[in-house]
Amino acid sequence: MTLLEEALEHLVTGIVDHKDDVVVRNKDLRRGSLLEVRVHPDDLGRVIGRSGRTAGALRTVMGALAGGQNVRIDIVDTDRVR
Repeated sequence: MTLLEEALEHLVTGIVDHKDDVVVRNKDLRRGSLLEVRVHPDDLGRVIGRSGRTAGALRTVMGALAGGQNVRIDIVDTDRVR
């Protein structure tokens, strides 16, 4: 698990009620990394926040931690099929 994955998992776990359902996966793409966050359906609204503010804040923090790397963050619930 990379530093970015650990940091994102730590941040998201602090927000949600169902902490055991938080899963962060890293996928390397041509244009950078994709961090996929899976959460319990009941916690999806908490992670996204009003008007996407919480998700935007998570993306801002992770972008700063990435140090110039291109990093995308996708937030999905556990009901979504891959």
